[in-house]
Amino acid sequence: MSKFAFGKLIDISAAAAILIALYFAFIFAPVEAKMGAIQKIFYFHVASAWVGFFALFVTFIASILFLKKRDSASDYVAAASAEIGLLFCTIVIITGPLWAKPVWGAYWSWDPRLTTTLVLWFIYAGYILLRKFVAETERRRLYCAVLGIIGFVDVPIVFFSIRWWRTIHPNVLQKGGGGLHPHMLTALLVSVAAFTILYAALMNKRIRLFKLEARYAQDNDETNG
Repeated sequence: MSKFAFGKLIDISAAAAILIALYFAFIFAPVEAKMGAIQKIFYFHVASAWVGFFALFVTFIASILFLKKRDSASDYVAAASAEIGLLFCTIVIITGPLWAKPVWGAYWSWDPRLTTTLVLWFIYAGYILLRKFVAETERRRLYCAVLGIIGFVDVPIVFFSIRWWRTIHPNVLQKGGGGLHPHMLTALLVSVAAFTILYAALMNKRIRLFKLEARYAQDNDETNG
């Protein structure tokens, strides 16, 4: 299978998976008795958090590999995954308050889970800015690899914050699934799978763009030289 055909296949798979996830979230899963329809945000909020954490884990691993190999492939993977991780962290930060307002009565509270997630967002926003403003290629790659490793420390802090500190944030990943109805749990798992496929599709496109940008820069240097 050619790279173009693979790209098309994963794009179609991602689109189909998202449509299926929408069906499971809005039709298959029952309406929550106390929160009502607003609870449907939950499926996309949690799925986005999962993909965001996974993407930043990929950046963490790829950054370690870059420091060992100093190769472009590891740098592309780390950078692409960081961008996608920041995207999904942004979705988490947006959908969280939309869900919180009718449930908690406020869009934002300085809850440990919310605060550490915001810190995570700023760390990887800084990562993206670092890639934009450090001109020298090897220095940029080195600095970003170090930040990609150090910044990941906040991910387990975000995850365990609801166990380490007093918090009003619900804990879904516990024994019994946090009291989720079986159909709700199914909808959540479908959403997580769909967003993971979407992550793969976005990664494929972003890495291809990095390679095209590098080829263009090389051709431009040869022309000017």
